[in-house]
Amino acid sequence: MRPKVKFLSDELICQIISEATDILCTLGVEIHNKSVLAMLSDFGCAIDTEKSHAVLNSEIIEKSLKAAPASFGLYNVAGKQTHDFSGDNVYFTPGSTALHILDSKERKMRKAVTADYVNFVKVTEQLENIASTSTALISTDVPGAISDSYRLYLSLLYGSKPVVTGAFTIESFEVMKGFQIAVRGTSEALKEKPLTIFSCCPTSPLKWSEVTSQNLLDCAKYSIPVEFIAMPLSGFVAPVTLTGTLIQHTAETLSGVVISQTANPGTPILYGGSPAIFDVRNETTPMGAIETMMLDCAYNEIGKYINLPTQAYISLSDAKELDAQAGAESGIGAVLAGLSGINNISGPGMLDFESCLSLEKLVLDNEICGMTYRLIAGIEPKEDFPASGLFRELLEEKHLLISEHTRRHLKTEHFFPGPVIDRARRSRWEEKGSLTLGQRAHQEVQKLLDNYQPPDLPEEVKIELTKLMTAEARRHGQNSLPVPPE
Repeated sequence: MRPKVKFLSDELICQIISEATDILCTLGVEIHNKSVLAMLSDFGCAIDTEKSHAVLNSEIIEKSLKAAPASFGLYNVAGKQTHDFSGDNVYFTPGSTALHILDSKERKMRKAVTADYVNFVKVTEQLENIASTSTALISTDVPGAISDSYRLYLSLLYGSKPVVTGAFTIESFEVMKGFQIAVRGTSEALKEKPLTIFSCCPTSPLKWSEVTSQNLLDCAKYSIPVEFIAMPLSGFVAPVTLTGTLIQHTAETLSGVVISQTANPGTPILYGGSPAIFDVRNETTPMGAIETMMLDCAYNEIGKYINLPTQAYISLSDAKELDAQAGAESGIGAVLAGLSGINNISGPGMLDFESCLSLEKLVLDNEICGMTYRLIAGIEPKEDFPASGLFRELLEEKHLLISEHTRRHLKTEHFFPGPVIDRARRSRWEEKGSLTLGQRAHQEVQKLLDNYQPPDLPEEVKIELTKLMTAEARRHGQNSLPVPPE
């Protein structure tokens, strides 16, 4: 039996959805995109163009929810399926768009450059419990106007895993779409085998900017999956109660579902988000707060209730370095997310309110993810009945270390973490240098970088990707791309 955790009753879920629907059909939502407003007007919504405002109706919400697919797959660069977003299937991906990287040698945060991003891709490529990569770092050695496309370019050039990404400008989408078509060959092939998920973020409370709403339209046009990342902050730009915040999150997310499914019914979507409480003492938005995790798990239940696959930013920490707080917050988040069945769990590797990436934390989180997978696999009998034969052997041999039963089931029944997690006796730990967690994690990062093998990407695809990226860089005043490390 798979263990599960649940925070909301079905009755409460229905009431939250009802309240959110009522808000959208009475107070409406602010949308700064004339194309979206015109589209919604054609479907009977009340539009105030001057105020960039739309009042939805229950019919368009219901129709959109019926059109949205209950599941979809994600595929790697080679076209092999890596994700099945259905039921309670769980996948982990690093957090995204960090402004800094934690330099393990200097033990301080700094701005990231191309070499850091390439190292991130190389490490993530080899982490077996991280199913997809993400555009996790912003490289500061290229113009800001191309940072979105540049991150996706490097992810596809050095890695083979699907990519969770996003665009902060309308113009970036075109080149990012071009990358994906270059990999797949045609837009039809891309539709059949999605390579990326685009994060689309409404602004709380109840607002869509021109850029994010246009991203929704553009992704829908090419059937590129999107995840909705509503970010209400409890007690600041959302009600202080968790239920009130869930009502707002539901309204903001449903408005995105309407835009996406009205533009192209059947566009793959993840019912996601990144809500948080607001810590009034420090004026921060703690992603590692237990209430933030509860919000994530609860809206996941709402998403599944309306038959949509889900996503959450969880399993990350607000700590500033790789310490006990980082492990505690990330571990609790991963376990809760796994037990809740959140389909796409974003966050491994992230520190400092998701503004900093640590490669050392990423390899630690990979082990946390592995433990979580073992946890949700639950406890099932495996040739344990009848038990008398096994216990007769135990009594005769005094141990079961080399028993046939042990050898058949050891590797699936017990999860064995890598060298980042220390399980040795103190004497052996001392013999190996009494290494701290940070030192062990740094050694693992270096080993992965040394062992990295480039993905088998056709040379003509590499050339096309570089051609597209170089043209985009020149358009923004950079004549050549930074030289990545060998």
